[in-house]
Amino acid sequence: MTLKKTMVAALAVTVLGTTAVGCGNNDTKNSSGDGGASGSAAKQEMNINFTAEPPVLDSSKATTNAAFTMINALNEGLYRLDKDGKPTPGLAKDMPKISEDKLTYTITLRDNLTWADGSPLKASDFVSSFKRTLDPATKAQYNFMVGWIKGGEALITAKPEEVQAKKDALGVKALDDKTLEITLEKPVTFFTQLLAFPLFFPQKEDFVAQQGDKYGKDPDKVIGAGPFILKEWAHEQKLVFEKNPKYWDAANVKLEKFTVNIVKEPATGVNLFDTKEADLTDLTGDYVKQFEGKPEYTVKKELTSAYLMFEQKKAPFLANKNIRQALTMAINGKAHVETVLKNGSVPATGLVPAGTADGNNEEFRKVAGDTQPKYDVAKAKELLQKGLQELGMTQLPKFKVTADDTDGAKKTLEFILAQWKQNLGVEAVAEPITHALRVDRQNSKDYEVLVSLWGADYNDPMTFMDMWTSTSPLNTTDWSSPAYDELIKKAEDEKDPAARSKVLVEAEKLLMDEMPIGPLYFRSKVYAKAPKVEGIVLPSFGIEWDLKWTSIK
Repeated sequence: MTLKKTMVAALAVTVLGTTAVGCGNNDTKNSSGDGGASGSAAKQEMNINFTAEPPVLDSSKATTNAAFTMINALNEGLYRLDKDGKPTPGLAKDMPKISEDKLTYTITLRDNLTWADGSPLKASDFVSSFKRTLDPATKAQYNFMVGWIKGGEALITAKPEEVQAKKDALGVKALDDKTLEITLEKPVTFFTQLLAFPLFFPQKEDFVAQQGDKYGKDPDKVIGAGPFILKEWAHEQKLVFEKNPKYWDAANVKLEKFTVNIVKEPATGVNLFDTKEADLTDLTGDYVKQFEGKPEYTVKKELTSAYLMFEQKKAPFLANKNIRQALTMAINGKAHVETVLKNGSVPATGLVPAGTADGNNEEFRKVAGDTQPKYDVAKAKELLQKGLQELGMTQLPKFKVTADDTDGAKKTLEFILAQWKQNLGVEAVAEPITHALRVDRQNSKDYEVLVSLWGADYNDPMTFMDMWTSTSPLNTTDWSSPAYDELIKKAEDEKDPAARSKVLVEAEKLLMDEMPIGPLYFRSKVYAKAPKVEGIVLPSFGIEWDLKWTSIK
């Protein structure tokens, strides 16, 4: 994503993601408890520590793992991913009927679906949602994914006077209240999987219009049709969810309530877990070793890549390829993951993380090999001097490196800055800020160098690759390459899986040579999970966790 997955992304919330602590209040303390007296049923409530507050719970505008995770709890798409990452019917009655040319998907909704307020949910709610995401006025950064629907790109780029006509021509129709027809511009092999991603969730059109710019920003400004309802949102402190009795599968939702506490300090999170005020907390640094071998120790396999973003207009010296390569090659990735992260993450060897499928029944990383230049201080010094000479400079000006303000992110900043000073004699200033502000600064290109992550939205290299094209709203580096754009377009149009995989490998090699971003590591995540928590799904991509099937024993 984590996304994407930032970021996102995905982009992706991480050891680098965060906000303020708001834990240990009387109204949340021990809410998961042990169910009361011996022999009584366990209380179906749990507390979760989370490092980042979602900036907004609007499925059209969301870009962060935090937002997608919460939206997935309170709403649902046509499909929902199971514990193996496979799409299963959600609001849809069954799997889609796909035309022989792989372009048209006909989907029937379940009977008697309602929104959380009891009003009917119809196929037209998907139509209005997709059109809103594609409307240029919405300024949805993820619109390009919905743009794979026929006429989607034309709507994204429409002039104000053309918007309505382009909406009318869009390849999505409600054939009746229960039947949705989606026609694609070209075949997308993973489209059914995509329909489980929050970007493709329905929206209640009149409610969205009524809330205006405030939609998705407070409990009373958001509505869904998922397993849970957002009942409380104390910003930068906690979010409280309760079971949605009107959810179509409410009979199989065991949790009655869960609270997400925003906790950015690992020590605080572990303390809350140790005192049974939290049932799930992520572990970083020395805390990973502390829990290793214990029943609480839980590993989440992820498709998440962390990297540096170089903004070339904000810091013109970063428009020089040799400077970007030097800064990336001077960071010892192995030392970073072993001394700072300590959570099973591995040094990056390209942009696309290990474990990502290549669309041709192979693993992309194994097919591509190492496309990223290895850690090499001597070569980094050489590249730095070459870049400085090309720029007519004797040294780089002091610049800022922006990241989230979690404990892990701060330590990552310290490590990177120390590496640059020791290996290159380059001085930079750490700028840790809140997750929401970091995302805003990233989106508005208000940074020089920025630490971001992207988690996969679907299991394919394209979720990491297409975000760096010249026209992608997620590419905020001001780097542009017609050659890269052409390779991505070629991969999008290629129908042969083996040929497509080769094109994507070529594209990643070009990206790693130009290095508008400097990959740092492929993230692995470790949690401490209370043994009484059963059935929690920890997806490798898309969202942080799914509690639909969770129960407390």
